[in-house]
Amino acid sequence: MRSTDSNTHEEMTNIGVLGPLRVTVGGTSLVPTAGKPRQLLALLTLRHGQILPVSTLMEEIWGDAIPRSGLTTLQTYIMQLRRLIGTSLNSSGTTAKDVLATSFNGYQLNLRAGTFDLREFERLAAAGDRELERGRAAEASGHLRDALALWRGPALIDVPVGRVLSLEIIGMDEARMRVEEQRIVSELVMGRHAQLIPDLRMLVAQHPMNENLSALLMIAFQRMGAEWRALEVFRNLRQALSSELGVEPSHHLQKLHQALLTQAPELPAIAGLRFTRSHPPLI
Repeated sequence: MRSTDSNTHEEMTNIGVLGPLRVTVGGTSLVPTAGKPRQLLALLTLRHGQILPVSTLMEEIWGDAIPRSGLTTLQTYIMQLRRLIGTSLNSSGTTAKDVLATSFNGYQLNLRAGTFDLREFERLAAAGDRELERGRAAEASGHLRDALALWRGPALIDVPVGRVLSLEIIGMDEARMRVEEQRIVSELVMGRHAQLIPDLRMLVAQHPMNENLSALLMIAFQRMGAEWRALEVFRNLRQALSSELGVEPSHHLQKLHQALLTQAPELPAIAGLRFTRSHPPLI
């Protein structure tokens, strides 16, 4: 039998956006099968606790091609979501309109996550950063690996994406890459360069204009005594940046390259790699 405690609805909520959309309350899924209501729920979930204007919701769903019936259709989608929410509620007195509230020409989702994978990812990433700054590389690696393990696939992989959600997903993807880079930095500090090379080669192939990844692979090769491979990584990066963007690698990468050419005893500090440029591919 379900508890009638007024906090039960909030405590049993589970939200996941780092992969397929997952919103459950007491084991009941609130995710609709239809694409546009699912899209609407995804945006409301990412910004739960905030009022989202009707104009923002319609822009997400239809972009610049909002139909004349757009407001009525949006209200229909809200009703469908409220029906799903109603199936998860206990007898505490909370209503679906309390959970998905109408407010100031907008809507606000009031689920407070018992678990929310994005917030946990951010918490673990911040903990990893703090440990790395303190020189505790092993502890940093543990936190950062735990953060990356929360990803179940590309963010919101099963949700139609419009203009607003696409920006949210870009932000999540960038955060994931940054944590991956920090995890590699921490493990280079631990001396795991040999184990990191396969992962780094794959990541560099996937992101050929990411300077941080190329620099980390160069350092890993140098520590393996394969300076020529490190120099080859730099040449490939320089060629990619020149052909796609018409630019040269950053000053930090140039310094790393020069240190390899002169066989300098000390390479530029690994920590500096956290702040170099990362060039996106042209679309």
